[in-house]
Amino acid sequence: MGGNGGSGVNADKRPNELLGSWFVRSGWSKGELARQVNRRARQLGASHISTDTSRVRRWLDGENPREPIPRILSELFSERFGCVVAVEDLGLRAAHQSPSVSGVDLPWTGPQTVALISEYSRSDLMLARRGFLGSSLALSAGPSLIEPMQRWLVPTPTPPPEEPEHPAAARRGRLSAPELDLLESTTMMFRQWDAQCGGGLRRKAVVGQLHEVTDLLQEPQPAATSRRLFKVAAELAELAGWMSYDVGLQPTAQKYFVLALHAAKEAGDKPLGSYILSSMSRQMIHLGRPDDALELIHLAQYGSRDCASPRTQSMLYAMEARAYANMGQPGKCKRAVRMAEDSFEDVHDWDDPDPDWIRFFSQAELHGENSHSYRDLAYVAGRSPTYASLSEPLMQKAVDLFAKDTEHQRSYALNLIGMATVHLLRREPEQSAVLAKDAMAVARKVRSERVNTRIRKTVDTAVRDFGELAEVVDLAEQLAVDLPETAEAV
Repeated sequence: MGGNGGSGVNADKRPNELLGSWFVRSGWSKGELARQVNRRARQLGASHISTDTSRVRRWLDGENPREPIPRILSELFSERFGCVVAVEDLGLRAAHQSPSVSGVDLPWTGPQTVALISEYSRSDLMLARRGFLGSSLALSAGPSLIEPMQRWLVPTPTPPPEEPEHPAAARRGRLSAPELDLLESTTMMFRQWDAQCGGGLRRKAVVGQLHEVTDLLQEPQPAATSRRLFKVAAELAELAGWMSYDVGLQPTAQKYFVLALHAAKEAGDKPLGSYILSSMSRQMIHLGRPDDALELIHLAQYGSRDCASPRTQSMLYAMEARAYANMGQPGKCKRAVRMAEDSFEDVHDWDDPDPDWIRFFSQAELHGENSHSYRDLAYVAGRSPTYASLSEPLMQKAVDLFAKDTEHQRSYALNLIGMATVHLLRREPEQSAVLAKDAMAVARKVRSERVNTRIRKTVDTAVRDFGELAEVVDLAEQLAVDLPETAEAV
């Protein structure tokens, strides 16, 4: 591929009316679209992409750009309009994908799950540096996403009793208990690093560890060992998805979440599966698909209704509230907020300690999620001061608690940004500017495109609404210094 993101040959070229329609509605200029494509390409590591206004004009005139440009355009327009805009919706041709790197409707069997995770993680490790993997996938949404995920509920056939192993087979591929413990503790360490440093610093290490675990799963193992390995694979795949989401690789994140859910099913771990579905739900809220988010959360709640701990139930109710808030349903949102609070009152670590993957959901996280639900309601309701007032005390509690928590710096930054947006809703730009600056100071310590993007959007809103104010002018200048738009390590 040429350095300008060259286009395929198109002898009978006619204007691309579909792309033109999306482009006009976006409000972007050709130069702005070119800059966004180049910025996203840099984030993916595709530094050879260098698009300009003349290239955008040729796409509008009917040329079909080569990969990864079509997928980058799909992501950009999806984020702009808050809905999934497929490559085909833009009148472009997608490159052919093998089943392992396209779609989410995958077989629910152990050996095929292992093979798909192995192939996908290997492709990620090999291709991410060139920038092709993150932009070679299409996001799934609506029935094409929800219906395959519903098969998580289909019972797995009971395996036949294990036959006694031959001594030679027992020696081959058998992991010792200390080795399994080490794998599990390494996963916990990766999760801690993500909370402290963001998804951009250790994503490749997590993907590499996931690939190693699939190698172990392809060896003969006792059933109990296989279940533990599948659980480790599910946690690592979810974490790889979460880190991909954090650095802006949305289709890649969704693929890892789906693979993680398959692995959790093989492990027989329903609460872990419900947590993975909650991560998928959060991504759908981020992408402006609250209806899909709600379907995923209800699927998670139903699937783990008889086994989820109070902490997990509280987290699921909090995510249900976020979905209802973004759908503009205040009554159901408030009910879910109350259920999240009531469930959390039953959390007692000394009684039945939770697994590591849900321990992040602290009192601070609960306050943060519920305050964001009210904040989202305020925006959906046309900047309602009533909902902003409900959000503020909860957000303040979250900020105060996270200020004392050195292990969850990204959450601290996100809640500082949330509080800044609440003050903008209340038309208090001076207080908002102070909090946004505090968030920038924390953001410099973490590698999270999600945090950086939210700060930029908050500052953009402040400039749009209060651009003449000295504090806001200073804030915008500080943003250009502290968070220049450079590529993120993935």
